[in-house]
Amino acid sequence: MRVANSWKEYRVIATGDGEKLEDWAGVKLLRPDPQVVWHKKNDLMKEADAYYEKREGGGLWHFNRKIPEQWTINWKDLKFIVKPMGFKHTGIFPEQATNWDLMRDLVKNAHKEVKVLNLFAYTGGASIALASVGATVTHVDASKGMVERAKENAKLNNISNIRFIVDDCAKFIEREIRRGNTYDCIIMDPPSYGRGPSGEMWKLEENLADFVELCKKVLSKKPLFVLINSYTTGLQPTVIANLLKSVFGLDNVEADEIGLPTEEGLILPCGATGVKIWKN
Repeated sequence: MRVANSWKEYRVIATGDGEKLEDWAGVKLLRPDPQVVWHKKNDLMKEADAYYEKREGGGLWHFNRKIPEQWTINWKDLKFIVKPMGFKHTGIFPEQATNWDLMRDLVKNAHKEVKVLNLFAYTGGASIALASVGATVTHVDASKGMVERAKENAKLNNISNIRFIVDDCAKFIEREIRRGNTYDCIIMDPPSYGRGPSGEMWKLEENLADFVELCKKVLSKKPLFVLINSYTTGLQPTVIANLLKSVFGLDNVEADEIGLPTEEGLILPCGATGVKIWKN
């Protein structure tokens, strides 16, 4: 388990009965979490400024107290926009900070210009983390709204070395292969299910292996790393490790659960990550 413990303005206060109470730079949000199967000790809803109610086909935010429509949170030298959105999201997955730390160290120690391709890139946490240490980043996501949010996060940090693309990730890779473009690092956080901007269907269990094989064709001759993150239930770290090994070779592959510390003394599991690192 790799734990994201580098936050100063984010914390998990308490958990229980399918919920987690979080403090986002002074705003307390209560959100569902399917991993929380144990019972809670206190009434978390009373402590929350806002809470998300799951409903069939979606859900709804409720507010115990007035909160900003959006605000910012600091992580090390960076800032990110926090905004309660549909399907319980806030625009940030704080557990990803453990991956940001790992990847930033690899980029800083590369001692060369590094080109990064971030796929299914959401609101740009990884893109901004790597661009902030000098990488040139291409950020690809099928959602125009999420790419716009990523641009806002980049502007907030005065970062200009990111190319933003709204596209189906597989189609983008196919075009990059034809163009002869290559990258030193590839990051991907594919959804369990999804549709591209033109209705392209994606199902992780059926499409991921072929997609990773496709991505191999845009790696540079001296790559730095490939990182795959997943929140899909049942896709264990060893599965990701086996996939990376089968495509890129057996050496220097690591895979772990990632998680968040809670003030109760527990570790909240938050998905699985695997990385292949080249020793150039």
